[in-house]
Amino acid sequence: MSILSLPQGLTRRPVAPAVAPAVAVRRGPRTGRRLGPGRPLRGGPLIGLGALLVVWSVGSAVGFIDQRTLSAPWTVVTTAGDLIADGRLQANLAVSAGRALSGLALGIVVGTVLAVVSGLSRWGEALVDGPVQLKRAIPSLALLPLLILWLGIGETMKVVTILLGVLVPVYIHTHNGLRTIDARYVELAETVGLSRWHFLTKVVLPGALPGFLLGLRFAVTSCWLALVVVEQINGTAGIGYMMELARTYGQTDIIVVGLVLYGILGYGSDLLVRLVQRRALSWRRTLAG
Repeated sequence: MSILSLPQGLTRRPVAPAVAPAVAVRRGPRTGRRLGPGRPLRGGPLIGLGALLVVWSVGSAVGFIDQRTLSAPWTVVTTAGDLIADGRLQANLAVSAGRALSGLALGIVVGTVLAVVSGLSRWGEALVDGPVQLKRAIPSLALLPLLILWLGIGETMKVVTILLGVLVPVYIHTHNGLRTIDARYVELAETVGLSRWHFLTKVVLPGALPGFLLGLRFAVTSCWLALVVVEQINGTAGIGYMMELARTYGQTDIIVVGLVLYGILGYGSDLLVRLVQRRALSWRRTLAG
């Protein structure tokens, strides 16, 4: 009998292929704990502001904070009411808002144009990026003596100072947004034969939008910071002028009213930009929710 033959009555059964033993995957205990900060608290930013107001009020009430150094919150509210009643607050606020909006608008336009030129062209980057980075290293307020010599002490100098403070953050973050656009989108645009204009409007600008909005948040803050300083230089109107006049006469309550107003304007502007950012970038999934 052949070695490979079988006895009569026996049949060859198919041999099942060897199967690798299943490896048990060890899973950690499901504790229900979620990583990350989770959804933002409703009214979360107001918690810190409320705590600050409570500390200020209690410190003033118990005498821990000297009224000559920092007026009490109720004194500031009363003073603000008096300033509103005689129209001084509204008039100075209108002048300050006009300066801030003019410098902000011009700074956004100039910063965005320079970022697009530098971000899409090697020659543009060679010509533009160096001077802007040099300006970034020099505070706008350090340029005030030179700006006063060039432009005088009128409104033009004030608006240009605000413009310079706004230009840099808009340029930096927009330029970074342009340079971090996924190269696959550029290749796709070349494949489908997009024109320069359609490439700019359909790929470049939407891709740079997150960086632009981030730069805008820094820009609105820089706008109000620059305004605080320039309004105290030979001003005849504005919140800063009102505060400088109050300093001359030792009116701490009016100075605090101006500071609170600057804070409200700056913080409100930042909240507005964050709202636009959340709506415009709702397609992104981030830890912010």
